[in-house]
Amino acid sequence: MRYLAAIVLVCGWSALSAQTPGLVNTLMPEPAHVTAARGTLPLTNAFSVQVARFDSPRLEGAIRRALRRLSMQAGLTLAPAPAATPATLTITVAGAGEAVQSIGEDESYDLEVTPQGATLTSRTVVGAMRGLTTLTQLIQTGGDGYFLPAVHIEDAPRFRWRGLMIDSGRHFEPVAVILRTLDGMAAVKLNVFHWHLTEDQGFRIESKVFPKLTGMGSNGQFYTQAQAREVVAYARARGIRVVPEFDMPAHSTSWLVGYPELGSAPGPFAISPAFGVRDGTLDPTRDSTYQFIDKFIGEMAAIFPDPYMHIGGDESNGKEWRANPRIAAFMRAHHFATTAELQTYFNQRLAPILAKHGKKMVGWDEVLNPALPKNVVVESWRGVKSLAQGAALGYQGILAAPYYLDHMETAGTMYLADPIPAGTSMPPAEQKLVLGGEVCMWGELVDAGTIDSRMWPRSAAIAERFWSPASVTDVNDMYRRLTVESTRLEALGLTHRTHEAAALRQLAGSSDIGALQVFASVLAPLNLGQRQRQQHATPFTPFDRLGDAVRPDPAARRELDAAIQAFIAAPTAAGAAALKARFQQWTAAVPEVERQMDASPLLALARPRAEQLPALAQAGEQAADFIQQGTDAPAGWQQQQLDLISAAEKPQTLVRFTFLPELRKLVQAVPAH
Repeated sequence: MRYLAAIVLVCGWSALSAQTPGLVNTLMPEPAHVTAARGTLPLTNAFSVQVARFDSPRLEGAIRRALRRLSMQAGLTLAPAPAATPATLTITVAGAGEAVQSIGEDESYDLEVTPQGATLTSRTVVGAMRGLTTLTQLIQTGGDGYFLPAVHIEDAPRFRWRGLMIDSGRHFEPVAVILRTLDGMAAVKLNVFHWHLTEDQGFRIESKVFPKLTGMGSNGQFYTQAQAREVVAYARARGIRVVPEFDMPAHSTSWLVGYPELGSAPGPFAISPAFGVRDGTLDPTRDSTYQFIDKFIGEMAAIFPDPYMHIGGDESNGKEWRANPRIAAFMRAHHFATTAELQTYFNQRLAPILAKHGKKMVGWDEVLNPALPKNVVVESWRGVKSLAQGAALGYQGILAAPYYLDHMETAGTMYLADPIPAGTSMPPAEQKLVLGGEVCMWGELVDAGTIDSRMWPRSAAIAERFWSPASVTDVNDMYRRLTVESTRLEALGLTHRTHEAAALRQLAGSSDIGALQVFASVLAPLNLGQRQRQQHATPFTPFDRLGDAVRPDPAARRELDAAIQAFIAAPTAAGAAALKARFQQWTAAVPEVERQMDASPLLALARPRAEQLPALAQAGEQAADFIQQGTDAPAGWQQQQLDLISAAEKPQTLVRFTFLPELRKLVQAVPAH
């Protein structure tokens, strides 16, 4: 059949000239194989799509979304019209793929664009989705119109499991946040949405079998079963699996509020207002515990069709087990010397319950034990060493630790962390057990307003690590393409860019935030541990500080780093002037920032950073002069500046300076006596 999808221009243009440039690669993730060719395919009002073989409503939905992207990016409008002959884009899909998308789903595709037309070939609908995403990223302009460059792409993912986890347990995230996150995931070819749904701070999924789970354990913030099914359907339409996580036996306080008989201590229980490791655990010695879990898993299995279900399994401190005489006696009777052995017993009883309902177990590092079935998947928060240990025992694994977004690492740092690092000692057979990795958005310090700015665009860089060949490691080129992808993500409705300015206006109580934006450009949030030591956030803490407004990886940091490195290598007068202009801009912004702080108590909390900035800027100016002029700094100057930098590195006011490593390099490059 032919798909009803002619594109009509808002304003017509003449055919693109032969001088129009070809491929400028802004693709993210980088495909496995890209071959540029001569020529371009103009986007004109004759653009149409033909589905040549297999078709389905799911494929048609993907085509409609791709055409909307083409329309939006190229300034076009869609109009229902008969497809032209021949079609501009021909899509050939061998078949539907699996009824329930699995870890083995074929996501490969071939895409060819010539001046005469484009062809997209895949074995499954999901593969076609990935190819359509690449097609929309190819749109370019030659000045007088938009076109697709001639190119041949053969592409397939490096890893089968490319996930993003949102922790809705600690801070509930509305459905709208989840849906736009799925759009972002699809745009960068992530394929697993790991939905962390239960925590000590809240039980977030409706159970009709056990209504007190949300009735008493959620503070009224939970997803109905209808909403959960909506998320699953929305994700499937985009080639994304949904793997729910129900934490057990620990991180389970919210289970116990309504059903205290499940607990290892007498209770009563209340939702925890504090984050961290709590003592509350399910009682692994009672048959009634497993009967309850059986009914609950059966109910959830009908909502979440994915073959995998995450049971958490982390951070069970065993205190309540050791303190309960009956559980302690059970351990002695079963010759369990440690509570870790008791947890393994719990998982041994849990695994067949999951299997009964068609599920395989996924758990954090703590579930790893050779006594468990080999189809258990271990998600490693302890790092690649733990991942390798699991593979050595024959278990499939997922790497999570380097990709914790709340650690506030830069995109470049996380980009270079690989599930299978270069030079690994893992044998090839064990490397095959590494399924991939997951970006983790833990919920302690995010809400619906801030979450996008913490996830994006950094998650796109990590998505490339999971999809692209291991040899794709050029950080500078990644950032070049990430800048473009960030704009594309914003066009999907993600708020990672717009959040900062809106939050700064709120803090200043003014729309005049030019100076404040300069100040914010040299700041980044503290990581989870640093912030918790200063603020002790709870599920009810408002995220309205400067540390919630600024971005984890601002572009100004990279720009300054590049400028300083270039200047140190070639200390020209122009380079010194450019650096000094940047430092002077910082200093000039401070008086206005301090004036706004006088009128805003929340903004004023960051005053110590405003007070530190001029001296740091002056150190940079002086260093640039010394280096450019080739003169020695006065005795003691260099050490004074290094001490100043060290003092500024200390965490405070929920924000940190991003430029201090670069400034240190500059100061250390100054000639000294």
